[in-house]
Amino acid sequence: MKRFSFLLLMLAACMVANAQRKACFDSDWKFQYGTMKAESPNFDDSRWRRIDLPHDWSVETEAASQAGDNVGPFSRKSIGRDATGHTVGGEGWYRKHFTLTDFDAQREQLGLYFEGAYYEAEVWLNGRRVGQNRYGYSSFRMDITQALRPSGQENVVAVRVRNEGKNTRWYSGSGLYRHVWLIRTPRLHVDPWDTSIRGDGELTITTIVHNDNAGQRQARLSADILAPDGRRVARAKAKTTVAGQGRQEVTLTARVKHPQRWSPETPRRYRLVLRAEDAQTGQVDRLEQSFGIRTLEFSAERGFLLNGQPTLLRGGCVHHDNGLLGAAAYDRAEDRKLQLLKNEGFNAVRCSHNLPSEHFLDACDSLGLMVIDECFDQWLVAKNPDDYHRHFDRYCEDDLAVMLRRDRNHPSVIMWSIGNEIPGRIEPSGMKAAERLRQTVLRYDTSRPVTAAICDWDNPGHPWEEEAERAFQSLDVGGMNYLFHHYEPDHERYPDRIMYGAESFPKRASENWKLVETHPYVIGDFVWTAMDYLGEAGIGSAGIQPEGKEQTFFQAWPWYNGWCGDIDLIGQKKPQSYYRDVVWGRKPVTMAVETPVPAGHHMSVSLWGWQLEQQSWTFPAIAEGTLLTVNVYSRAPRVRLYLNDELLGEQSTSETFWTAFRVPYRTGELRAVAVNDGQEAGEFRLQTTSRPTSLRLTADNQELRANGTDLSYVTIELVDAQGRVVTSDSERSISITVSGDGQLLASGNASPTDMESFRSPSPRLYQGRALAIVRSTRFAGQAVVTVSSAGLPTQTLILRTR
Repeated sequence: MKRFSFLLLMLAACMVANAQRKACFDSDWKFQYGTMKAESPNFDDSRWRRIDLPHDWSVETEAASQAGDNVGPFSRKSIGRDATGHTVGGEGWYRKHFTLTDFDAQREQLGLYFEGAYYEAEVWLNGRRVGQNRYGYSSFRMDITQALRPSGQENVVAVRVRNEGKNTRWYSGSGLYRHVWLIRTPRLHVDPWDTSIRGDGELTITTIVHNDNAGQRQARLSADILAPDGRRVARAKAKTTVAGQGRQEVTLTARVKHPQRWSPETPRRYRLVLRAEDAQTGQVDRLEQSFGIRTLEFSAERGFLLNGQPTLLRGGCVHHDNGLLGAAAYDRAEDRKLQLLKNEGFNAVRCSHNLPSEHFLDACDSLGLMVIDECFDQWLVAKNPDDYHRHFDRYCEDDLAVMLRRDRNHPSVIMWSIGNEIPGRIEPSGMKAAERLRQTVLRYDTSRPVTAAICDWDNPGHPWEEEAERAFQSLDVGGMNYLFHHYEPDHERYPDRIMYGAESFPKRASENWKLVETHPYVIGDFVWTAMDYLGEAGIGSAGIQPEGKEQTFFQAWPWYNGWCGDIDLIGQKKPQSYYRDVVWGRKPVTMAVETPVPAGHHMSVSLWGWQLEQQSWTFPAIAEGTLLTVNVYSRAPRVRLYLNDELLGEQSTSETFWTAFRVPYRTGELRAVAVNDGQEAGEFRLQTTSRPTSLRLTADNQELRANGTDLSYVTIELVDAQGRVVTSDSERSISITVSGDGQLLASGNASPTDMESFRSPSPRLYQGRALAIVRSTRFAGQAVVTVSSAGLPTQTLILRTR
């Protein structure tokens, strides 16, 4: 039996950003879009726009305006076209003027840490080139000590970011879209990326002491382990000698009695406080990291065991963008995105197809979401002419090492994925690359399995049996994209193989999930996708087409988002999410009403799409008596349907937990009921709404931190006198303003085609809803959100800032 048993304690969250060693460097930058030479400290940037990070220029209008033929940030002349949602890349420059404080000057080593810059970045300090990066999703760091001016004198950092050519299959964003940090350490110091903790109660803490002094140094190390309630529960100490300009690995051991385990249900975390003291000078470097203790086991016989318990991965794939914010990775945006997934029953996410932000993993740790951490979408063979394949051979080990060193200490991360749908992976060069990546993983972490996402269309001309045999050679667990029909035959041929659905079609949710529930060797399923995302415009579309015509793979302008998510661009459930509630057993019954299809036409649904239906019984344009199709979803063997408390019928459900009723439309209340052994066991209701009377504003965060980066998502709903959302209205325009100690960062709706409303302060409602995202300022007080629409009372909402 091939078995992987991992007993370890993993760090959660990145190093706590305390004032002693890590300072946020996001504020007070200047930005200019365009090609120029602006690296000199004497360059005149007085007319550049002032911004704070994170920043994504591709969701702003300037780049698209320069390209021409645009609607907001979308241009018909976009190089990426439908793949990037018709957005525009190009070249942008960032500059920041700063002066070292006396405290900064006392620190002997200073560095800059960029969490992400898309796509290729070069960095200068005071005119001196200090760093570069070639992979837009990879974090990168640089020592800037020698390029700095003395305390009290101005320094200028300049960053050129290029997002040029066709380099991505989805929306990437452009610019410094993640955090930037100033790192301050003594010459003798430790590094969070070099620090790992393993063990199940008996902890092994491994770190590397760096000595940037000319001469040899003695180092004294201590490690305190703090319990979730803050009590110190273990301590370890060690001493070592480090050569001048050298580094020395050090191992400490500590014991935690009766550890409290991390899991999706109980995401408990401990904290490590690690100190490294220079015995000669007494200087101390101190870092803090939170972590969680948990065990992982994978086998074909027993499946995936978390802390010894069988665990099925209820997964969703997610791209890195944050909807109306583009790729800008605000911490609060990452928190909300993952909380929405948790609320809808997901317990796992797959980072598709690149490193996530650091805070994304912090949030997964704290919320209890398991993660497949993925690094590449291509290796040696291009998917686009200007993508990462140009750099793979030279930089792949370095970029994979960044993911491993940065992320290996998060308890949420359960597998390392080395690639997605890689062309050429079964050729000798591809198999060599796969083994090269596997060995890189094992160099830094042996505690998790290596995986990759495989499908049967990325290497055409080869039978699946040949593809699978070669593709799995360097993998411990196989991710299979849209291949549920191969699970059982593959198990017959390879009984030790462990597999999961790395991507699956929303329409095939029940078929995939039944196999997960039935076979331990199928450990989970990840739908494509959990949330709507920018780019791959319209791959999840459905439409009413003339007989003989079908939906195309991509949809033409003005489509700009994928539209295949369970959750839409502003955070609302879509119809397939209600079906998944039934498939996963979260609800006994749900239902939706299909859009009527005229004669001579049919409903065409893309592979990643969902039929045109909605959770609504309000159709003002349809005459009463018109027959409508009502789809009822339930795992119960039979369901009943009532209209205005009149029983319309009782029907058996199919193997896919579905049945359809044909119902003459009449206003009122439609009620679906699950029936088990003749007894009604759960219901789902839809009611006809009346005319809209007001707007309702609901904030998910009514008290913001006055730090200039905290966010509140304000949902705007059109409601009737009974407070029910009037989803039949997708044309009404609204006006949004924010005054006081807050800013309107972005607003819009969930429509995949309404480009004019995207990030507009005057968007249209879509299915009765819109969203406003409010950012705090650095002043305490209150922000006033005001929303108005013709014929309705103006509404205000007050947000506190502290």
